[in-house]
Amino acid sequence: MNLLFDYFPEFRDGFLGTLSLTAASAALALILGIIMAGFRVSPIPPLRAFGTAWVTLLRNTPLTLLFLITFFVMPQILFPGTSPYKLAVGALGCYTSTFICEAVRSGIGTVPIGQAEAARSLGMTFFQTLRMIILPQATRTVIPPLSSIFIALTKNSAIAGAFSVTELFSVSKLLSDKGYPIGWIFLWIAVAYLVITFSISGLFRLLERRMEVSR
Repeated sequence: MNLLFDYFPEFRDGFLGTLSLTAASAALALILGIIMAGFRVSPIPPLRAFGTAWVTLLRNTPLTLLFLITFFVMPQILFPGTSPYKLAVGALGCYTSTFICEAVRSGIGTVPIGQAEAARSLGMTFFQTLRMIILPQATRTVIPPLSSIFIALTKNSAIAGAFSVTELFSVSKLLSDKGYPIGWIFLWIAVAYLVITFSISGLFRLLERRMEVSR
């Protein structure tokens, strides 16, 4: 307990860093995932090809390797001077977007095809149909897997600590380098992760109940 109190500012900054990293990456992943899901079911072949390539390439790339490319290659080519936090958000967001894409695409597949046919008969374009008809109905199916995806994102954010980003893993490294017992360090780090993951799980359970009521 003394370890937590003595280094409470460090634990607090690490907790808030992980929380911020998770939230920003989740927002980016959700936007990219929905866009890529739309591409994957698009009637336009180049968009389908791009969406398929995005998912296949990123989902099959180890996250640590993706971080290495993002931090040591991308700044040299496209984004010089970008902060480590933004680079970490980009790596986590792009990687997680592939799993969201597949969850959303699966949800789209549960919507009866007659819904899209009816929309087309009314003169709606593909993207209008997707935005106004298909995605709202697919939401109920997509919410449960999103909970697991965002919980995995929270745990994956620990990799950012090895790349000069302030988060919970970086706190554990700081304190272990000072010679504190690794067991106590990881105990408090684990408690902090549990607080975040249980909050995500509770939020999505609430969303599921609200969607059930709205049926």
